[in-house]
Amino acid sequence: MTENSKLSYIETGNGNKTLLFIHGFCGSHEYWNDIVSKLKDDFRIIAVDLRGHGESQPIGASFSIEDMANDIASVLEERELDQVYMFGHSLGGYITLAFAERFPGKLSGFSLVHSTALPDDEAGKEGRLKSIETIEAKGIPAFIDGLVPKLFADSADSHIEQTKEIGYKTSESGAIGSLHAMRTRIDRNHVLKETKLPILLVAGEQDKVISAEKTFFVKGSHIQEVTLEGSGHMGMLESPSRLAEEIKRFVDSN
Repeated sequence: MTENSKLSYIETGNGNKTLLFIHGFCGSHEYWNDIVSKLKDDFRIIAVDLRGHGESQPIGASFSIEDMANDIASVLEERELDQVYMFGHSLGGYITLAFAERFPGKLSGFSLVHSTALPDDEAGKEGRLKSIETIEAKGIPAFIDGLVPKLFADSADSHIEQTKEIGYKTSESGAIGSLHAMRTRIDRNHVLKETKLPILLVAGEQDKVISAEKTFFVKGSHIQEVTLEGSGHMGMLESPSRLAEEIKRFVDSN
């Protein structure tokens, strides 16, 4: 990361096409390590740490999904990249949709991985507030310990401890700001319906956080759907070979 960057990120790989990966809530670019290692021989890859996550510093206490999309645009500007394929996991998917709405000309295609264009319902909004209360009362480690096992299909998954360690790096302001941003995000199904860009939607068969029905809410000839059998909310860790294969197929077909 340069001193001018808003976000920390890794850059690796070779190829004429650039893939940009955005992690989910309380994650980091490390979520994508397995995917990056499988794709870096074929593509140039950038994987970011969102504000207040991983190695990125917090940027203010209050921000929106749109602000986070602008952060990504700053990375592209810094790297002088005109077009990328963007892959957003969960929260990263909400940011990807906001980016696609604001900067469609900078995308060759995009993907929502365990994400949705739907806004939070009332129960979801209430859950965000309870999460904020937990973080404020008990701190990030206790919150992460409660959150992470729910992300996996198998509560004994070998990646749970690794995922907790990544989550512990999240700043309190980064987590709380992201929860407020997710709680107030708008419905962006119109982006999926109206875009001319190719889209890849990826759902986990056993995702307890975002159901396949919410991921596959919009249909279209420009939309490809993939279900990861046996996977929960963390397909990049639970089914990395299959996900990398589908990502490569999607990019190569466009």
